[in-house]
Amino acid sequence: MRFSRLQEAYASGERTPVDVVHEVYKRIAARGEDGVWIHLESEDKLLARAQELEARRADADELPLYGVPFAVKDNIDVAGVPTTAACPEYAYTPEESAPCVNLLLDAGAIFVGKTNLDQFALGLVGVRTPYGVARNPFHPDYIPGGSSSGSAVAVAGGLVSFALGTDTAGSGRVPAGFNNIVGLKPSRGLVSTRGVVPACRTLDCVSVFALEASDALCALDAMAAPDEDPYSRALPAGASLAMADISPEELKAGVPLAGQRDFLGDDEAQSAYEKGVERIEATGAAVREVDFSPFFEAAKLLYGGPWMAERLAAIEDFIGAKPEALHPVTRELIAGAARYSAVDAFRAFYRLEGLKREAKKAWKDIDFMLVPTTPTAYTIEEIRADPVALNANLGMYTNFVNLLDLCAVAVPNGFYANGLPIGMTLIAPAFREGFLCAVAEEFPAGAG
Repeated sequence: MRFSRLQEAYASGERTPVDVVHEVYKRIAARGEDGVWIHLESEDKLLARAQELEARRADADELPLYGVPFAVKDNIDVAGVPTTAACPEYAYTPEESAPCVNLLLDAGAIFVGKTNLDQFALGLVGVRTPYGVARNPFHPDYIPGGSSSGSAVAVAGGLVSFALGTDTAGSGRVPAGFNNIVGLKPSRGLVSTRGVVPACRTLDCVSVFALEASDALCALDAMAAPDEDPYSRALPAGASLAMADISPEELKAGVPLAGQRDFLGDDEAQSAYEKGVERIEATGAAVREVDFSPFFEAAKLLYGGPWMAERLAAIEDFIGAKPEALHPVTRELIAGAARYSAVDAFRAFYRLEGLKREAKKAWKDIDFMLVPTTPTAYTIEEIRADPVALNANLGMYTNFVNLLDLCAVAVPNGFYANGLPIGMTLIAPAFREGFLCAVAEEFPAGAG
């Protein structure tokens, strides 16, 4: 259900929003119990919304998301719908929707339901939830990726046209890689996080999953607006969320030094990455090696430093009152954050500022970076046997992005021999989403 196809069908009269709602429910029923949904709106409620939109058909040109069905990760508030953050005992029912949700509804989108996630958005795996594991549509033995697991699977399974996730360490990119879709992680603050259950308040981003980069950018454009939230940021003067006009032969892509590319022994993932770089070169872009040392060091700060204490700050009262309510791995990780002191925090802040300065040097010679979305892939059973170390491995190429104030878009990059997708991620400085999505639109051709 790509945006352009829906818009063409609506414009020609071939389909109506009511038709699309019926199709959405048929597809959801066909998948059965797939672990995607924590809350699903009734078909009658969606039909009423569709009929409301049909009554406004004359205004469709002013509604960029007219009749487009979408899902929302269940750590983002939707008025009248419980927010659980995948922890039933934590659940509350908000009276107001998060601003990002309201803006999407104002743009004509149809809210379908709320999706599964790693509890409190802590994890890149999609298995730390009491609501079941969202079933990877390409290989059921493998993890769907997290924490935005249900949102990614909802898009990959054709249940919605786009879905909201959140991204602190890679939760809006890792699931995209494992589900053969696009995952757009915007610049911090570009989309308000008011009405989002915090993970790391200073780093959290609302992300978008879609089938195409242009669709993800369209949804982002509808949500991006200054807000009263203290972490909200407006687009700088001269910046735009319009799809950029690019000439591939004028672009310079940065890749890690050959000795820094780590795939943890996964030859198929390495081969896919090398082929992806070759496809970028085939468009005419220049590829230059970059010293990734400061990026990798920054990545280690996120889970191996005091930003874990920020996660504790978000739910400290709840975990103190009901520690048994948390998933065992989530409880272990968050409770362990109490060991970090204020001194540890300031040391990490100082080091991060130094790493930002070092990393900034890389951007003098390149326009964007090209990295694997993940170095490898794991089965559900492998993750359950070693939940912390393997999860950390998956964040190798994602954890540094928010700490260094960058934006990113994950795109499909082929498949393993067993059919599981492999992803590639494009990264750029903050507020270059329109440029990145234009590059991403060039990239997937031939990627399978």
